[in-house]
Amino acid sequence: MVTRRNGSVVEADIHGMNPTQARQELLRLLDRLSGDITELHVIHGYRGGDSLRSMVQNSLAHPRISRKMQSFLNEGETKIYLKRRK
Repeated sequence: MVTRRNGSVVEADIHGMNPTQARQELLRLLDRLSGDITELHVIHGYRGGDSLRSMVQNSLAHPRISRKMQSFLNEGETKIYLKRRK
């Protein structure tokens, strides 16, 4: 998984992973993100990325996740809005 940070947003690219691997990596990432990160943009793809998109949007659960939203500009990306860590 490739990650990049831009201010309070982290981008994670999970192309090429299976849903189980991607879920494990995303949960580890969510556990270690600093409290000032407010968004996680997950790049899963949309051609052949249906299983990854489904996992991210429907079954990925973590205490920091506030809500999830399909990106309007890129259907291969899901934006995850995070609760601030206290």
